Amino acid sequence: MGLPGIDLISSQEEGMDSLKELDIANVVRRAVEIHGKTREALIPILSEVNRVAGYIPQEALAEIRRQVHEPDEGLFLSDSQLFSIASFYQMFSLQPLGKHVIRFCENAPCHVMGGRHVIKAIQEGLGLNPGETSADGMWSLVTTSCLGLCSVGPVFFVDDDLYGNIAPDLVREILGRYR
Repeated sequence: MGLPGIDLISSQEEGMDSLKELDIANVVRRAVEIHGKTREALIPILSEVNRVAGYIPQEALAEIRRQVHEPDEGLFLSDSQLFSIASFYQMFSLQPLGKHVIRFCENAPCHVMGGRHVIKAIQEGLGLNPGETSADGMWSLVTTSCLGLCSVGPVFFVDDDLYGNIAPDLVREILGRYR
């Protein structure tokens, strides 16, 4: 589901792994119309592109700069500033991810509560290491420094679904829900 009037072009239909260049411009234009041309709007704009495309293509960063950069109005925006924002926040991805994204907390509280065994079960269940996407494009495994849910560790998300207090023997059942 994307912005009104913006269709995501699938890689199977067009032989590409991202939006068409024209569609990127439209996604950015609509996000700028909704959120405005301000520095404060950059994260919501990047978030919308990430949500619609599944990641933030390099072309989108250049398009955001073209549409938001207004030196006459005192808004200076460089490619490196946009890249810094997009690469800093772990909620954004600069690479295409799988249909299902697992975000696993590797911070100390989750580790102490058995996270090492849970991530091992996930890796074995998917045949992936952190930072990898499966060859079929179904799964991506991403580690994060903290999900802010230390009281229910170990914790991970599959897409927008939260799983806490997980034991390694529950991983197979959880992954099966998404196959």
